[in-house]
Amino acid sequence: MKTIHTRVITFSPTHTSLKIARAVARGCQAAPAEELDLTCRQLRDTVRLGSDCLAVIAVPVYAGRVAPLALQRLKNVRGEQTPAVLLVVYGNRDYEDALVELRDAMTAQGFVPVAAGAFVGEHSYSRPGMPIAEGRPDEADLLLAEEFGRSARHKLDAAGGVEALAPFYIKGNVPYREVGKPTPQAPVWHEDDCTGCGTCVDCCPTMSIRMTDEGEVQTEPSTCIKCCACVKACPAGALTFDTPYTAMLHAKFSARREPEEFM
Repeated sequence: MKTIHTRVITFSPTHTSLKIARAVARGCQAAPAEELDLTCRQLRDTVRLGSDCLAVIAVPVYAGRVAPLALQRLKNVRGEQTPAVLLVVYGNRDYEDALVELRDAMTAQGFVPVAAGAFVGEHSYSRPGMPIAEGRPDEADLLLAEEFGRSARHKLDAAGGVEALAPFYIKGNVPYREVGKPTPQAPVWHEDDCTGCGTCVDCCPTMSIRMTDEGEVQTEPSTCIKCCACVKACPAGALTFDTPYTAMLHAKFSARREPEEFM
């Protein structure tokens, strides 16, 4: 087996995409993979990966497309005929055109797809009493992801290099589905429950949360991407995000969906 370095690149506010990417990387390479987490980081300089690297790139799906901020953060990650495993993680409704969109973006940035997969993670709107893919990715998902990584690495090794890799089918459409303009909304802070730990401020990908000198947590709807990272990370449950979509998603999309793989 050719010596090749695995690099995990993620945008993962609630860590579901990160979990899947790590499992795939374990299958690709026995040694721990180097990680580049773009969730709360905008790269100032371009990161370039060569053909001796296997990139595992994982992002969340928002409304059937790649999360816009994820695409923005990925713009400064460039390949040089770099093999890549492309992953999207969605909340049990559908990933629609997200995987094709990720393929197109990464191909334009110098990456060569080896394999692509759509996995399920707990929906950001999921909450107690109205779960949506609660607890996912679970153990079964992670085992499938690891096996998928092994298969992708085997394909790359058998080809002998990216030059021998042929384009393959990935489910999705071009042009991509249109997404309407989002309605500004942000989590609600519950003062009586807050301990002032600042976890919400630290985990927000868009710096839409600040804590005043008086200990008040303020959230900014105009820049909030509704990832609910702060809601899920708060140890005191002092933030909630209320939307009618939670009840709809819980009612219509509770049946378990399984990962889909392409290579």
